[in-house]
Amino acid sequence: MPFIRSISGLRATLDNSLHPEIVKLYADAFEQYLPAGEIIIGRDGRPSGKWIEQIIADTLIEKGRVVHLLGIVPTPTVQLITEHTPNAIGGISITASHNPEEWNGMKFMGSDGVFLDERENQALWEFADSNNFPQKNNQKGEIIHRTDAIEQHIKRLLGTPLFTEELITAIRKKKYKVVVDAVNASGSVAVPQLLEYLGCQVIRLFCDSSGEFPHTPEPLPQHLTTLAEEVCNYNADIGVAVDPDADRLVLVNELGETISEEKTIVLAAQSVLNSIESFAEYSHVIAINLSTSRMIEDVAACYNVTINRTSVGEVNVVRNLQQNNGIFGGEGSGGVILPACHYGRDSLVGIALLLKLMTEVNRPLSELSEALPQYEMLKTKINFSGDFEEFSAKLQLEFVGSRINCGDGVRFDIGKSWVHIRRSNTEPIVRIIAEAGTFSEAEDLIEKVKSIY
Repeated sequence: MPFIRSISGLRATLDNSLHPEIVKLYADAFEQYLPAGEIIIGRDGRPSGKWIEQIIADTLIEKGRVVHLLGIVPTPTVQLITEHTPNAIGGISITASHNPEEWNGMKFMGSDGVFLDERENQALWEFADSNNFPQKNNQKGEIIHRTDAIEQHIKRLLGTPLFTEELITAIRKKKYKVVVDAVNASGSVAVPQLLEYLGCQVIRLFCDSSGEFPHTPEPLPQHLTTLAEEVCNYNADIGVAVDPDADRLVLVNELGETISEEKTIVLAAQSVLNSIESFAEYSHVIAINLSTSRMIEDVAACYNVTINRTSVGEVNVVRNLQQNNGIFGGEGSGGVILPACHYGRDSLVGIALLLKLMTEVNRPLSELSEALPQYEMLKTKINFSGDFEEFSAKLQLEFVGSRINCGDGVRFDIGKSWVHIRRSNTEPIVRIIAEAGTFSEAEDLIEKVKSIY
């Protein structure tokens, strides 16, 4: 009966963990946490999201809140609409992200559309744990059903300085053929709608919005074999896969080869940096987390752009971008952040940036991917219940001479190789990620860490 509270919000299984009383408790807590204002709610399409949405909405209007219901939309759409709706003071995305169908959850965001950070989440949990809420408001709130959310999302994205009328016309002339795997969830409408606006021929693979996942929902290569096959069958230009709440993007090239999710952010960054002159109001700073591939550092070096490394977690990357007025950011899990659109990981942004890049350089995805710096990345984990600080100290003695970053666990950079070791926030494990020029070099780094433990 897993029940997880973290920097990513609330996530639980539907057996005895995420029952109606729990949903109401956290809706009440969020309502008490927020100042006066309206609240935006969207869901990722899982069947359980419907009753969760109803409980949250009923709870909020009993407290006098005006609630905007967006229906089935990507999490980044909820973020964008929250940020750009007058009087909106917060939002909830009902989703368990890439978790299997027996899970659901709630991601909480502030008036800027950004997820609550560690400090803000802790304040919310304290409200929930107190379980002491005022009685019903004398004045009942109201529900506003919104049907314009996806349209507004696309309009905002294509209204950024990158997407001139000339560029949009050029993309449309290409008539790209694109196969879409939205795991029948929140990207089912939004992703095809964006692609069709850009003149693409869309082959909908898993886009029925039922929330019934046709395969394991995390967009990893081993789960995208059908998408890869259909790209070849249809002689398509690309395949795109998103997770249930459509904040992560993974690509399949025209040869039916799945592109590493680490490359999504690198290709998107390249697309932005090719038009860096369009962003005079932004500083030349890119923010990524400590576990993201150094490919992006190699690409950014050609443009005299500074790379800031942050703790793992979308909100940590976003806060760094906000503090430094950064131009671009994201995470190696396929999450692309373009502040000119909004402060959140967004698969629609990633797709539009990829089509921009393919059009401007007139090269297929396979060639764009092959031209990137080539590294091997390995990820593993070990069971861990000891003192992490003690473990970190031992590691630092062993990796003497390397560049050390203790911002989130500990990371060691040795030339162009690196290894990042961090304790999980939700499981009794330590995650180890290593990247190097060859598989064997990355493997050696991981084995060295394991040997010290």
